[in-house]
Amino acid sequence: MATIPLDVVENSPDAPPPEEQRSKAKIAIIMFALGMAVFLAAMDITIITTALPTISEHFQSSAGYTWIGSAFNLAAAASTPLWGKISDIFGRKPVLLIANVIFFVGSLIAAVAVNIGMLIVARAIQGVGGGGLIILVNIVISDLFSMRSRGAYFGIIGMVWALASALGPVIGGAFTEKVSWRWCFYINLPLDGAAFLIILLFLDIQTPRTPFWAGIQAIDWLGSFTIVGGTLMLLLGLEFGGVSFPWSSPTVICLIVFGVVTIGIFLLIEWKVAAYPVIPLRLFSKRSNVAALGVCFLHSFTFISGSYYWPLYFQAVRGATPILSGVYILAFAMSLSVSSALTGVVIRKTGAYLPCIWFGMALMTLGYGLFTNITANSSWAKLILFQIVAGLGVGPNFQSPLIALQAMVQPRDIATATATFGFTRNMATAISIVIGSVVFQNQMQAKSSTLQEALGPKLAAQLSGGSAGANTEIVDALPSQQRSVARVAFADSLATMWIVYVCFSAAGLLCSFLIVKKTLTHQHEETKTGLPQEAERKAQRDAENAEKSRKRAASDVEGGAARPE
Repeated sequence: MATIPLDVVENSPDAPPPEEQRSKAKIAIIMFALGMAVFLAAMDITIITTALPTISEHFQSSAGYTWIGSAFNLAAAASTPLWGKISDIFGRKPVLLIANVIFFVGSLIAAVAVNIGMLIVARAIQGVGGGGLIILVNIVISDLFSMRSRGAYFGIIGMVWALASALGPVIGGAFTEKVSWRWCFYINLPLDGAAFLIILLFLDIQTPRTPFWAGIQAIDWLGSFTIVGGTLMLLLGLEFGGVSFPWSSPTVICLIVFGVVTIGIFLLIEWKVAAYPVIPLRLFSKRSNVAALGVCFLHSFTFISGSYYWPLYFQAVRGATPILSGVYILAFAMSLSVSSALTGVVIRKTGAYLPCIWFGMALMTLGYGLFTNITANSSWAKLILFQIVAGLGVGPNFQSPLIALQAMVQPRDIATATATFGFTRNMATAISIVIGSVVFQNQMQAKSSTLQEALGPKLAAQLSGGSAGANTEIVDALPSQQRSVARVAFADSLATMWIVYVCFSAAGLLCSFLIVKKTLTHQHEETKTGLPQEAERKAQRDAENAEKSRKRAASDVEGGAARPE
């Protein structure tokens, strides 16, 4: 099949104009602010992990231990789908500034919290703002740069996100030990304030003058409430299962079932009712789009396990403190940061994203396959090398599937496609942690007889099943021989768990072969936002659907006429 030369496509009279040329200094300033916003939002997901014991002790609330972290993640995941469509109606810049303000307010309330309830509410507010920042930064970059250029900037954001996630526990532990846990939240205020001012002054992007009440009325409230409610119920069910309630309890079953049903109702609303849908179902009409979202899900599902379970290995098997366990996974974080940034450069130079996706998924599968060989006595050289291999494979697919998705949708759908991509990633990470925990707990439960024989029934019960991950400090206090038995049980259980993630990564590699190739160009047309544009897009969609229906009807008539009596 002949390929049209790229210069012919770019010089076509019908082609969009090339992207606007901003000065390097201005781009650097804007990207600094956008990167700062993402850094803070990503860091706040993990910064409290090493501060949680101190915070729980301060407020004398063991029940609040889990909710301090969960409130942020639940709020971020549930609100993610809404930000894209809201930015279509009111414009990118004002909505990004609002997300900054929400995150700032949540951080301030968390820093001055006087009880555990106030802190949990503040974390939820932070989650809404933080989820918006991460999604809107990607949307703004998509508006600022052409398909070919934005890969480099997506790579930078991916690098920032990875570094922030890895440094969060280290920074949080340092603040907690040297100053106060409240500085985990105070630190956000000057940095987020600076990002707000830079975005306000330097981000030159089209902003509509949408009347407030008209914009509010245009929001798909029915779809918004159902997707938020369905997501919260599903994630709460997964959060409670095996921890607060047994998996077979009515509470967990009802939350998961009603969550899935509500999300199903949301899809019906988007299909039949919503004038301006939060997640347009036409995004799923192309095989390539579904494959890109599938790669996003399977990549995120696999990636998060490294960030979540490597610290468990270092604490339970190597006797590391929470802060040191964060330091020990820097090899993983640094390697994926570097490969994320380099992937952006490659896409910008070549205009090709598929080789990056394939390379990343293949190397990630290899890296996580190597994890299955980790034992209680593996050398430090092996631990670091295996992390680097896996990290180099993880990095390319933070943003490459997003570029593949954006390349196949209309410019009018870029924001909602990006928000859907972020929502898919959030759901994948939440489900992944639950499945990984179930596999790990089952493996530890299977070793209960060995643990009982070596440790006695009381200690074995504390290290079996669902109690294992929460009692890693017990291992270090054991006598040498008993400690070795416990560490081998942890290491072997984690090795079996890694096999599950290798399978999901391999499925992601297979899924990536369904993504369609499209050469990226420097042509760029900034998406116009606002209600008039939304109405125009709706009219275009209605006309397209009417034309499809007309052709389908004509085809049916012709088919009937051609059919013999």
